[in-house]
Amino acid sequence: MTYKAHGARYDNMVYRHSGRSGLRFPAISLGLWQNFGGTRDDESAAEILTYAFDRGVTHFDLANNYGPPAGSTEELFGRILKKAFRPYRDEMIVSTKAGYYMWPGPYGEWGSRKSMMASLEQSLGRMGLDYVDIFYSHRFDPNTPLEETMGALADMVRQGKALYVGISSYPQAETREAYRILNQMGVACTIHQPSYSMLNRWIENDGTMDACGELGIGMIAFSPLAQGVLSGKYNRGDKAGTRAEEKNTSLRQSHVEPNVLAAVDKVGKIAKARGQTMVQLALAWVLRRPEMTSALVGVRTLEQLQENLGALDNLTLSADESAAIDEATTGGQMDLMPRPQGWLR
Repeated sequence: MTYKAHGARYDNMVYRHSGRSGLRFPAISLGLWQNFGGTRDDESAAEILTYAFDRGVTHFDLANNYGPPAGSTEELFGRILKKAFRPYRDEMIVSTKAGYYMWPGPYGEWGSRKSMMASLEQSLGRMGLDYVDIFYSHRFDPNTPLEETMGALADMVRQGKALYVGISSYPQAETREAYRILNQMGVACTIHQPSYSMLNRWIENDGTMDACGELGIGMIAFSPLAQGVLSGKYNRGDKAGTRAEEKNTSLRQSHVEPNVLAAVDKVGKIAKARGQTMVQLALAWVLRRPEMTSALVGVRTLEQLQENLGALDNLTLSADESAAIDEATTGGQMDLMPRPQGWLR
């Protein structure tokens, strides 16, 4: 395909530093989890990805196991990178991760040096890249010394295969320890990627957000719409094309309990009073905290991306609006604190 990026692509995007690093992220980043695997054709994927880039979305987030099937998202992104984005590689942040199941045997998941190093090599091959901008430990491994996992990340930076490294879904204590170990090795923990939304506040409750602010680690929230619940579609009974109708869905029953949907109804009224959709309010809420660098959105359609980007028109929440959201969601909170066994991501 022939693609030329829009000349005004940086005019309307908001960029924020990741903690105390020099790396800046767009306020809204595009995640390729679930929607850009083997069932997505290159043409429709390229339409969404190039539209995002034309509007200042410079960060594309992947992982080794994204698909389905696992690995197919990186392969698809690699093809589009080669066909459309190659002249713009230095204007982009490409991130990937390792930690969840990828191949059979004892080295195909978790956080051993063997697994992490092999995974990065495979990811680079699938995307046709010499390096990624960010490589994450996708989840804390309770059976591998953290020094081993962090040591692998540090060596990736030293080898030039990752410019920055980060962690994902690490609770507060593990976040602090990962930072300490990397810091001793002379490598920064640049960013933390946790789940976070107005219905899922575990990083506030366990102190992870405060720890990142204290240590100068940036944060990027995944699932800021709580798996689409904060779009309001489940309240309308509209399950067509959603995770609710998928067999291997990441949507939990706890996401759609009556108390959660009742909270969503209340939030919808606040969004309407602001002249925003619920999606746009949910993104503005996530970005209200100074510790939060970016909100990571996942979309199935171009129209969804356009709605998400519309949040940039009004990211400011008044104290009264924040208090109203707190009150509206008090009875609809989800317990999504990451735990070593049985994590969903």
